[in-house]
Parts: sequence; structure tokens; C-alpha cells
Amino acid sequence: MTTAVLNRIDVEYEQPLDTEEGAVCSTKHAWARVPPEPSQAERAALKDQIRRLLQEKNAVMVSHYYVHPDLQDLTEETGGLVSDSLEMARFGRDHAAQTLVVSGVRFMGETAKILSPEKTVLMPDLDATCSLDLGCPIDDFSAFCDQHPDRTVVVYANTSAAVKARADWLVTSSCALDIVGALKAAGQKILWAPDRHLGAYIQRETGADMVFWNGACIVHDEFKALELELLKKQYPQAKVLVHPESPADVVALADAVGSTSAILKAAREMDATEFIVATDNGMMHKLRTLNPGKTFYEAPTAGNSATCKSCAHCPWMAMNGLADVARVLETGANAVHVDPALIPRARQPIDRMLAFTAALKNGQPTGALVPHLGAA
Repeated sequence: MTTAVLNRIDVEYEQPLDTEEGAVCSTKHAWARVPPEPSQAERAALKDQIRRLLQEKNAVMVSHYYVHPDLQDLTEETGGLVSDSLEMARFGRDHAAQTLVVSGVRFMGETAKILSPEKTVLMPDLDATCSLDLGCPIDDFSAFCDQHPDRTVVVYANTSAAVKARADWLVTSSCALDIVGALKAAGQKILWAPDRHLGAYIQRETGADMVFWNGACIVHDEFKALELELLKKQYPQAKVLVHPESPADVVALADAVGSTSAILKAAREMDATEFIVATDNGMMHKLRTLNPGKTFYEAPTAGNSATCKSCAHCPWMAMNGLADVARVLETGANAVHVDPALIPRARQPIDRMLAFTAALKNGQPTGALVPHLGAA
């Protein structure tokens, strides 16, 4: 098997402007390395090797919708799960395997380790991160929380273990509306972090009293309403599916707004055969696989240049590859470690989210699951 040099990509993105209430994302640029595409023969050999190692190591794969199609397909073929970060966390916690291979970005591996500290959690590349996580450092975030001691702290899953440990609640895009709505109904005021677009969407939908950390997703922040309107004119029958991490003027053009799971559901159930999709283009594989008679177009970003800033795919999700999955299973490299002192406190907001969403799914009352906690 040949060895190729990984491509390093410098990732630049605009620093969000300061606001009266929000804090500023402190990271202006980062980097990613993208593994080379294996040949067909290499791909087949790597998949066979991974299948063997999963059995030998009592391991299971858990992959996000945004990673390479090869990883998504192999995950499902071997009994693992391809899903959003909420279901990834739940699946990893409940599965009997003692080793979890998490293909995604670092906060997903950390969440798996927090929920299953006794298990080995491996990632193809520990440097695969997230602009939301990078832009919400714990010291600055703690200071922001201290400025608002009367607010319940709600953080998005795309954050470090340390930030989760500073929070009262964790949410994902699939459950954020329900949880914030329940907190509002209980009379609580919210401190939200880190994605300002998702936070603003939730505030518009729920009417909750919220202050925001000022972060953004490198991918979703690049979708442009003007270009989306032009694409809608080109495909007038197409329905527009938008992830709520996108800017408000993009969300306003949507026929359906929601998490990755909600986008999949809308594509399956809506009375349409054409869709324009405003989320990471890693979703296109699952959308097309599950809907073979339908056509999906990528929503336009700032352009199609060679820089990661101008394409609809997370450069850090692209760091996950078959060769690294095989390597970490073979060697035990890239094990995720979380400070044991952080785990009990970081697990509390995650457990609250999982208990709330389980009750909601089962049609059980959730009121008792929303205590007044105050700021973390």
C-alpha cells in the first residue's frame, strides 16, 4: 500500500463583530489536513482490515453525516451508527462495545468519553476540531458566564469538555428548540453559546430571554441569501432545506429548517422531487442514498475557490479517512482523554439533555426535568 503526504490547508474565517451583549470569537484562522483519496484497491483492502479489527477489538464505529461517504457506508455495514451528534452520543453510551471509533470532530469524541469513561474512544485524527469549539475558550467563556449570574447556561454540543462542565444544559440542533422552550416556560433566562445564528433562530422561535456568545460555524456562516434566491429562480420547483446555524436571511428563505436529522426527514416526507440544501455537503451522500428518485443541489456559499472558507464542507470533518481508522484500531493511537476531574460536571448537562429528549420521544412529561438551576 502506498504512502502519500497529507495535504495541509490553512483555514481562514472572519472574526465575528463585537456586540453589546455577546463575547467575541477569538480565533480568526486555523488549519486542517486532508488525507489523500485511496485507490479502489487500497479502499477495498482498508475496509477489509477495518472489518477484521472491529471484531478483534470489540469495537464499533460511530460517524457523523458530514464525514466521507466511505466512512458512513462502512459504519453502517459493520453495525455502527451514522447520525447527528445527539444520536451518536446516545448510541456510544448504550452500545456494548468497549471501544468506540468516532469519525467526526473532537468534541464528539470528548462527549463519547464523558458518557463512557470506562470505554476506549478512538478518533481518526485528534486535530479534527470545530470553529465553534475553537472560538469559545473556557477562560473567556467562564468570564462571560460570571457577568450574567442570573442566567441558565445552555451550550451547544460543539464545545469543549471544559465549556460543557461550565454549563447547566447541553443541546444539539435537534433538541435546542424544545429544551429552550421548556426553560422559557419555567421562567428562566438563558445564556447561550457558542453559535450566534442558531441562538438567534431559537430566540425568534421561542421568544426566550437570551444573551449570546458570538461564535459561528465556518461552513454555515458562508451561505448567502442573494445567491440562494438566484438558485431558487433557476430551480423554482425545489424546496429549500436549511440548517439553523445559517444566517437569518438564509433561514428566512427555507421551506424547512432543522438539524441534520430533520433535514433528512423533510427530504423524505415533503411533496417535492428537487431540494436545495444549506448544510455541510457531506449530507448529500445520505440524502441521495435514501432518496434515489430525488435531486439535491448544494446551496451557494461565498464561492467555489480552493480555500475552505468558500466551500460547503467542513475542513475538519474532511480529516477523517479510512487509513486512519485502520491505524488507530491497529495501534490504539489517538485515544480521546478527558480530565477525570471534569467528567462528572461535564456529564450533568449531557445527561439532562438525554433524559429530556428520551422523555419527549416517549411522550412523557418533561416539566420535572427542568429545575431552576441558575447560572453554572
